[in-house]
Amino acid sequence: MKTVYTLAEALAKDPGRVAKTQALTLDSSRPCMGLKGKHGLFASEAWWKSIAARRLQTQTLTGIIERTYFAGQDSRRGDEVNSFTLRLADGSTADESIYTHHKHDIKLFVPGATVTMVHALDELKAPAADGGIGHARIVLEVSVSAA
Repeated sequence: MKTVYTLAEALAKDPGRVAKTQALTLDSSRPCMGLKGKHGLFASEAWWKSIAARRLQTQTLTGIIERTYFAGQDSRRGDEVNSFTLRLADGSTADESIYTHHKHDIKLFVPGATVTMVHALDELKAPAADGGIGHARIVLEVSVSAA
């Protein structure tokens, strides 16, 4: 498996993302927007420690790519893809976005390739639609193997 994305590397290239996310968490005038910060501010030392100590729940999905496709309304160039359907071991599927640090790694996302994605499930300020606890699925790492 080749690791093609880590949140830590992405944030090192975009420190403004951390500042904006943390500011929204701390903004009491927006009680239904942003992360709750229960396990530390996004990408802070406390937040990463909460992930390492498993206080902040994570979810790992591993499966085989069934198809790739282009999702969204942005302009598309040729046969460009940005998403894929992952067939999990239990037979269910998950539609996910392609995350890479380098454009040339997008070509690794082909039907038959195995993908592992790790998400942090960070609590949102706003409740879920059913009144329960809402979570943001924050991609921590993506690895892919050849088809």
